[in-house]
Amino acid sequence: MSYPPNNMPVPGGPGSSMPQGTAAPGGVPNGGPAGRDDSYFTESRKGEVNELRQLLRTFGTERDKQRKRDIMKKVIAYMTLGIDVSRLFTEMMLAIETRDLVIKKMVYLFLCNYAETHPDLAQMCTNTLVKDSGSEDPMVRGLALRALCSLRLPQMIEYTSEPLRRSLQDGHAYVRKTGVMGILKMYHLNKEEFDKAAFNDILYDMLRDPDSSVVTNAILVLNEIMADQGGMALNRAVMLHLLNRIHEFSEFGILSVLDLVPRYIPANDEEGFQIMNLLDPVLRTANAGAVVATIRAFLSIADAIGKRPADDRDADSPTVDDLKRQVCVRIKAPLVTLIASGSNELTYVLLKYADQLIDLCPGIFDDEYRQFYVRYSDPTHIKHSKVRILAKLANPETAPDIVAELGEIVADVDETMGRLAVRSMGAIALHDSGGQGAVESIARRLVEMLDLQGIPHVSSEAATALAALVRRHPSIITVVSAPLPRALRYITEPMGKASVIFLLGEYGESINEAPYALERVIDSYDNITDDGVKTALLAAAVKLFFQRPPEMQQMLGRLFKKATEDVSSQDLHDRALFYYRLLRSSPDPNIAKSIITSKSMTMSADQFAEEDDTELRAALMDEFNTLCTVYRCKAENFIEEENIVKFVKMPKEHPLPREAAVAPIADPGVNTITDQFGGASIAPSAPTPVVASASAGEVDLLGFGDDSLAQSAPLPAATNSLQSLSLKSNVSLTGEDYQNKWGAVPDTEAVVISALPMSSGPSSTDAVEGSLSTFNVYTMASGELPTEFKFFLYGQEEDAFGGGYFLIQAVVMKAPSSLTLTIKTIGGDVDPNKRKEKIDQLIELIKSALGQYVS
Repeated sequence: MSYPPNNMPVPGGPGSSMPQGTAAPGGVPNGGPAGRDDSYFTESRKGEVNELRQLLRTFGTERDKQRKRDIMKKVIAYMTLGIDVSRLFTEMMLAIETRDLVIKKMVYLFLCNYAETHPDLAQMCTNTLVKDSGSEDPMVRGLALRALCSLRLPQMIEYTSEPLRRSLQDGHAYVRKTGVMGILKMYHLNKEEFDKAAFNDILYDMLRDPDSSVVTNAILVLNEIMADQGGMALNRAVMLHLLNRIHEFSEFGILSVLDLVPRYIPANDEEGFQIMNLLDPVLRTANAGAVVATIRAFLSIADAIGKRPADDRDADSPTVDDLKRQVCVRIKAPLVTLIASGSNELTYVLLKYADQLIDLCPGIFDDEYRQFYVRYSDPTHIKHSKVRILAKLANPETAPDIVAELGEIVADVDETMGRLAVRSMGAIALHDSGGQGAVESIARRLVEMLDLQGIPHVSSEAATALAALVRRHPSIITVVSAPLPRALRYITEPMGKASVIFLLGEYGESINEAPYALERVIDSYDNITDDGVKTALLAAAVKLFFQRPPEMQQMLGRLFKKATEDVSSQDLHDRALFYYRLLRSSPDPNIAKSIITSKSMTMSADQFAEEDDTELRAALMDEFNTLCTVYRCKAENFIEEENIVKFVKMPKEHPLPREAAVAPIADPGVNTITDQFGGASIAPSAPTPVVASASAGEVDLLGFGDDSLAQSAPLPAATNSLQSLSLKSNVSLTGEDYQNKWGAVPDTEAVVISALPMSSGPSSTDAVEGSLSTFNVYTMASGELPTEFKFFLYGQEEDAFGGGYFLIQAVVMKAPSSLTLTIKTIGGDVDPNKRKEKIDQLIELIKSALGQYVS
């Protein structure tokens, strides 16, 4: 079909005609072949609005349910195409009286679409919507309320307030959560009426709603309404109430609660550790957003409760830095696992977070350096991020492997990759993180790269890296000096050429060919287009003049003449005049020599002053889990000031002193939060306890400390340990080791969990092995028998938490489906209570990994 001509009549306009072979809106063919399919979005129609009106007038007598829906779909399709079908408003209003929810939703969509442009017509439907908001069907009540609040007309406030209040007391959760969102729409429509209606207090009451989706909406609405004050008000009662119920929330709801934790200041150290222990299971989920939000919450709590230099607390109290390092140790395995298993977009963002955490706590991620190796299938942006991170993971043990890996990347077809690889190698040597001999070894590699004439960008980057390296370690000039005159001939990039010229000027006394190499550049001065190269040439020639005056005198004069006449750069012109006048008018040449040849270019710290971004990194940590980390800049650099959300920590004062004991926070169990993300439905063995009511000294303005929160049984006091079970992500055992360890533990000491019910059996051993490996439980051997699957599994704790081995024999019966576990432990905690606790958590972890099978 050819594209319609420009003079085609507008559908529905004067002179439009129905093309041969198309169907009318009612689906009746108009002279075309029988059976031709019609499209809702066909643009060439004759009198379609009038024909639709005729069809809508017979809507009440039409008995075919599907035909009614088709008529509505055509109205919505024309509305979507931009055709004005507001003339059908009356007929659409008559069609609203139906029990078909699909039709009701389309009619409500029609009403909301034309409400702002046709306010007079919108008012016609007010009574109908108010009537539907009192329907017996909760879905109809919710849909009507949503449509009523979406009309967004100032004159509708008086009709909206009462249905909103009524909806917040509705017996159905869908209606209540729709009402909460309706309050937000009312706030944006008329803030004065909103304040008069005192909906703010009602929203705080909704935080105690039995349905978690209603509470989630209340949190979001309060945060938006109170954005000018830094978000919803927080106190100990509100925070502990939400944390006690976090296992009830959906994935989206958990994220909403986690976003509140960084804004909350714990009452004391004990409460801070309790909150971290409570949120620890979230780190085992497969949801990257929840993991990163938990990391931010942990870092915020560590910053709030850690000891600072000015504090007069006990010497045994952990410092802020100590707590943050513990946090990084705990989150390392989950974060690395997500990086390795996520989508490309997700991996890129997580790499940015990992980079930021590596800067915060150097050395923690070093043993996972292989996870940051570049893969052939990685997209370009992920490769670049990994190469930048590799340089930060170098230590005396890992540096040889990392430098060798970077050396393979140097000649990559991607020019930026090659540049980054050279810079990363230079950074390892510059910071002296590779151990003894690493600086000289890397310097020799960079010298070899100077001779890569076929890859000009690598030669240039190598020269730049060598210039910085010599400033940091002047002793390696003997390794670097020999190829410099030769490299100056074929390095074409301005940065690389300027770096070689700098080295020739600084250390030309020990390089025989230095003056003659510079002379060739001076003679070709007119062909130099980059001001940086000219400036470097001027400075190098003046310095070399004091070291080799007979050879440099004449060529320096020629250079002064050209530079002082050069008007392309004011800075270059002024520098040339300064050097010339200093040499000409100085009464003592030694004075000029001391000024020009001073070693101010030598680097004494671990980084150059212009590379010191300590302040920026501290600011980015305050905005962790935002776009600031991805963009690596503060929010004010890419968000207008009036749109920046304030971040205010609350409460300013706690009713409890720092030394006071706090009521324990109820732990919902290791696996209940994980289930929200994994889709499993594992009921806890006992009812989840709730937190004790607020202390008598605390003023409970919102009523969270009433009798509805039952007194919980005391839990063990929180310790400074952030968790009690964390498995290594890279552990392996040989078959012989496995047998020896298994045989070393008597069968009487094994823990046996028999016949756990399963909703369905796995299709193969691979499905089970893949699910378990995600949680760092690995398979030694597996097999399928006629009636069962058998697995021999193992895992090892992180060294910081005991380093013990867990040996597991799992038997999955096919019919009826059930799971039997036999667990033996080697090493680790000697305390039987702690060992039992870890075994219980391991069992919950396995159940979480097999959530799709375990019922």
